[in-house]
Amino acid sequence: MAEKWVLIVTAQTPTNIAVIKYWGKRDENLILPINDSISVTLDPQHLCTTTSVAVSPAFTHDRMWLNGKEISLSGGRYQNCLRELRARASDVEDEEKGIKITKKDWEKLHVHIASYNNFPTAAGLASSAAGFACLVFSLAKLMNVKEDHSKLSAIARQGSGSACRSLYGGFVKWIMGKEENGSDSIAVQLADEKHWDESCDYHCRC
Repeated sequence: MAEKWVLIVTAQTPTNIAVIKYWGKRDENLILPINDSISVTLDPQHLCTTTSVAVSPAFTHDRMWLNGKEISLSGGRYQNCLRELRARASDVEDEEKGIKITKKDWEKLHVHIASYNNFPTAAGLASSAAGFACLVFSLAKLMNVKEDHSKLSAIARQGSGSACRSLYGGFVKWIMGKEENGSDSIAVQLADEKHWDESCDYHCRC
């Protein structure tokens, strides 16, 4: 790998509001619910998180800034998401910039994450849902993770339960699942944002 380069990806995800809530967890660490839930995804122009993620051989450790303030990534929820994504990372090559990253390189490379909410954080507006969904979605793009949205939702769920539903637009169901490892506790889209005429355009953008 070249020694002086930075690769950056920016993504945006909206928040969501549950219309049928989940009422508890059967596993606190993996965030596995005891019932299914359904939500509606909100308009990203009004309520969304924008996250830029960068990787460089010059970075000495993983770092994250939320709304301009650095926060710790030592918590289990962040570490679970980072571990799952690194395990699924693929080769990345940018010939124009002279960048070539192999799957094995991701084990030792570090990332910097800058996330911004366009609405109040920790104010009952599901900022953690949009935040972890955007974290997972942007890092998956950066690391060339070849998983569909349902598989990514299982990773986002480990950061914040409702984050799994923010990877889709429209109306979304979080399936509680039955497997102990949570592999079947995923989100699926029930209807897209055009299901009703008054619905807006809700989706993850990169």
